[in-house]
Amino acid sequence: MAAAGGVLAIVLHLAVPLVSALLVAIVLGVVFANTVGPRVSLAPGLAVASRRVLRVGVALLGFQLVLRQVLGLGWAVLGVVVLVVVGGIAVTVAIGSILEVPPARRLLIACGFSICGAAAVAAADGVTDSDEDDVAVALALVVAFGSAAMLALPALAEATGMSTRAAGAWLGGGIHEVGQVVVAGGIVGAAALQVAVVVKLARVLMLAPVLTVLSWQRRRSGVLTAGRRPPLVPFFVVAFVALVVLGSVLPVPDLLRSGVAQVQGFALATAMFALGCAIDVGSMRRLRSSELLLGLLSTLSVALLALPLVAVVSGR
Repeated sequence: MAAAGGVLAIVLHLAVPLVSALLVAIVLGVVFANTVGPRVSLAPGLAVASRRVLRVGVALLGFQLVLRQVLGLGWAVLGVVVLVVVGGIAVTVAIGSILEVPPARRLLIACGFSICGAAAVAAADGVTDSDEDDVAVALALVVAFGSAAMLALPALAEATGMSTRAAGAWLGGGIHEVGQVVVAGGIVGAAALQVAVVVKLARVLMLAPVLTVLSWQRRRSGVLTAGRRPPLVPFFVVAFVALVVLGSVLPVPDLLRSGVAQVQGFALATAMFALGCAIDVGSMRRLRSSELLLGLLSTLSVALLALPLVAVVSGR
C-alpha cells in the first residue's frame, strides 16, 4: 500500500512540479488513514516502509551529493551553512524549551527545519526517543512553514533587490525541504536555482554528523533499542557517507546517477506515505499554540541565520 502511495505521489508531482513529491506523499497518507481508516493487515508493511525503506532512501540521498560541487561553494559559504544547521538546531531547541514543547518533539522540529525537512524529521526519529505524535507534529509544521517560506523568501529577495545568485544562496540556506528550494529557486530564475540547490545539498550533507551526534547522545544516556544499546553511528548514516564518497570519487555515468535518484525518490515517497498514515487529523486539530509559535520562530531563525550567505555571495 505504501509503495502504491509513493508511486501516486510521484505521478502527481510530475503532473504538478510545483508540489514536492514528499509533501504529496505525506498528504496522501493522511487522507488515506483518515478516510479509509487504519487496517491491521497493512500495519506490518507500513512499519517496514516508515523505517527500513526510509533508511534506504536517506542512504541513497548521499549518492546525489558531489563533494566538488559543495566544496566549490567556498569555505565562507560552507561556514555559514554549518552555522545555519547548528545554530538553527540550537535556537529551535532552546526556544522549544522555553515554550515547554516536549524534548523529542522540539528536537525533531529543529532537525526538520534546520537540515532538510521531512526526510530529516524521519531520519532523526530513528535515533531519538520520539513517538508517532512527535513525528506527526514535526511533519505537519515542516509542510506548513516550509511551504510558506517557499513563497515568502523569493518575494522578499526581489523586494530587497538581491542579486540572482545571492537570492539563490539565501533560498538554499533558509528553506526547509529540497523540493521547496527547487520551487523557490525556479521562481527567481535559473541562476538562482543552481546556487540554491547546491547550498541546500550542503545542508543535507550535515545530516550525517547531526544524526551521529544524536545517536551518540542516546547511547550515552543508556537508552535501549530492542534490548540493546543503539549503535554509535547508525548503519544508514555510514551508507549515506559511503555513497557520498563513491559518488564524488568514481566517474559515475549520468544515467546511473539519475536512476539511483529515481529509486531514492521512490523510497522516500513510500516512507512519507507510511508516516502520513500515522497522522491523526483529529490530533492535529489539537496542535498547541506553543508548537505553532515554535514553527514560526524556527523558520524565521533559520532564514536570518542564512542571511550572511547573501553578503558572501554578493562579495564575490
